[in-house]
Amino acid sequence: MAPDTGSAVLNLGFLTVAHENGGYVGAYLVTNHWGRPLEFRLSTSVQPNRIQQILYGGTLQSYICADLIGKTLVEKTTTAAGCIFTDCEAALDLRLRVQVPVVWLAPANDPMAEDLAQEGACVPASRRGAGTLIHHPRVPADNAVIRELLGRLEEDFEFSEPFVRVREALAEARKMGVTGRA
Repeated sequence: MAPDTGSAVLNLGFLTVAHENGGYVGAYLVTNHWGRPLEFRLSTSVQPNRIQQILYGGTLQSYICADLIGKTLVEKTTTAAGCIFTDCEAALDLRLRVQVPVVWLAPANDPMAEDLAQEGACVPASRRGAGTLIHHPRVPADNAVIRELLGRLEEDFEFSEPFVRVREALAEARKMGVTGRA
């Protein structure tokens, strides 16, 4: 069931997952519709062992990004988002775990995004920094919900900009030793 975004406060979530040194760490920012931060969460580092890599195979990255990191960050956040944007294709499966649309801000000419767009999972957007917006292909009703949500945002809202802030905050947290190994 699609969430009612009609008269509710419009908060947006921005989820990124970084993969480095064999581990994954996530960051989640919830903003208001102007892009002002309301809440920020970091995950601890997740480092799959060799047995997990073997058993999960090609589904490992999606499991880590969507199930372990994304779902945990969203559930621990007290500020609800009407839509979650991610710059990580593997986190798109988060949509199968939460009740709000998840949109992948895909880079231009990404082959996976092009395949999903051909399947009808592309959300038409002509906004700055919007790139290719892809919703989960198993939830086609999200397309209309996301288009309605985009219509409620200011025309100059730039989707890529919050990810710059999230990655900078994640880098700062690493320097401070905030993210650890789980």
